[in-house]
Order: sequence, then C-alpha cells, then structure tokens
Amino acid sequence: MSLTDRAVLAQLNISQWTARKYDRKATQDVAVNFNTTTSAGRYNKSLLPMNDYLDRVHKKTTLIRTMFYHNTSPWGIEGTYMLSAKNYLPFTSIFRKEKSEWLHLVNDFKQNYLELKDNAQRFLGGLYNETDYPSLDAIDKKFSIDLAIFPVPSNDFRVAVGDEELDEIRKDVERRVMDAQAHAMNDLWDRLYKQVGHMVEKLSDPKAIFRDSMVENARELCALLPRLNFTDDPNLETMRQQVEATISGHHPDALRNDPDLRRDTAAEAKAIMEKMKSFMGV
Repeated sequence: MSLTDRAVLAQLNISQWTARKYDRKATQDVAVNFNTTTSAGRYNKSLLPMNDYLDRVHKKTTLIRTMFYHNTSPWGIEGTYMLSAKNYLPFTSIFRKEKSEWLHLVNDFKQNYLELKDNAQRFLGGLYNETDYPSLDAIDKKFSIDLAIFPVPSNDFRVAVGDEELDEIRKDVERRVMDAQAHAMNDLWDRLYKQVGHMVEKLSDPKAIFRDSMVENARELCALLPRLNFTDDPNLETMRQQVEATISGHHPDALRNDPDLRRDTAAEAKAIMEKMKSFMGV
C-alpha cells in the first residue's frame, strides 16, 4: 500500500485580530521621559484592555493549533502536515466541534465589540486613538478558520514533457515523498523517546517533583500513536506497548509515595529508552 493510500496532507489556517498596536507617540514619550532612544523599547498598547471575549478566542485558537500539531506529523513543507488515514475521522470529528466553538466565541466578541471599544476609551485615556479601531465590517474579515486537506503527491504525472524529463520528475517526487515519510516517522519516534526520557529524568531522582500530567501525557500519547503510525512500523508499536505496560495502573501518587515502585518504573523506562536508541540510530 502506497503512502497516498495511508495518509493525506493537511493545512490549518487560523487568522484572528490581536487588538494590539504599536504606539509611536507613547514610545517617543517614554524615551524622552527616561532620557533614552526609541530603539531601546517599543510601546505596544492593548486596544481592548480588560476584556474576556477576545481572550477566549485566542485561548481556543491555541488549543486548536496544539490539537492539530498533536494529531499530525511534519511533512517537510512549512505549514503542511501529514494526517494518517487511520486518524482522519477521529481528528476531523474533534476539529469540527472545536471549530464550531471557535466561531461561537468569535461571534460573541463581535456582538460586544462596540461596547468593548467604548470601555477602552475610558481605560486608555490619552492613549486612545479612534483610528486604531477597525469598523465592525472590517473586524469580521479579521477572523477565519479553515482546515485544508490535500492528497499526498503520487508519481502519476500526465504532463506534456519529454519522457526523460518526466522520469526525472517522477524520481524527484518519489525521493521527496520518501524523505517526508521518514521525517514524519522520525517525529513519532522522537515524541515517544522524549516522553520516556522525561519519565526517566523525574523518576530516577527520588527528590524530583513531577506533575500528574507526566503520566497522563504518556498515556495520551500511547493511545494516539496507533492512529499516527501510518506505516504500521512494528518496532514503534512494540515500544509503544512497552511504555503503556510500564505506566499501566500506576497512579502518579503511587509513584510519588512508593520508593520501590518509583525506582522500578524508572528502571523499566530507562531500559525502553535504550531499546529505542537502537531503532532510532541514536
């Protein structure tokens, strides 16, 4: 089965208004007041201070982007990521839900925009400048969200070029696809390796403090990897199962309070890291 049957390419595009702007006059005033130059610092003012509406949009944007990167692998072209066929439906289902919530939050902000603008005039005082604020119609154009899906390039080219040139194109595409595939799989190995390495670092030191998220993140990654492993790499799956077995049933508090369990789990995790190194060429 070729890569074109195992994965698609995805691009996440989100635009939003930051409601921040460089204030040249305020920067100059600060420079004069402190006897320095404008190159020493810039004054970027918040155009809508003390509001939660836009902040909620920004937080949701960060969550969606994090979710997108978590569920995909780098393709090798900036902004383009590979989404495995096994993870397509689970991810797009979650994305549609998050997108709907994002649009709802944006709508809430737009409905309150004029009131927030009036409040900003009181908060900013002399820093307020009417020309800093887009119209309500212009605000609408500053927000957009889109998930674009493309097929992975194949070597089936039907173009009007000579046979020799066409053969070179095919070879170049095949090479690039194979390189991108290797890069994407290396990314999965690296995620697992770093997660296990973090566990080894924290559990090997009896005095080290760790959060519950150390165990939770490892479990989440182990649950996600089967959907990301688009080549069905048996070695990666074996390592994933070993990590899952190591942390299975271990509550973070048990690892904190049971020195023997902590030491044994650290040793198991370290042994897994050593095995991973042989597969990763580390």
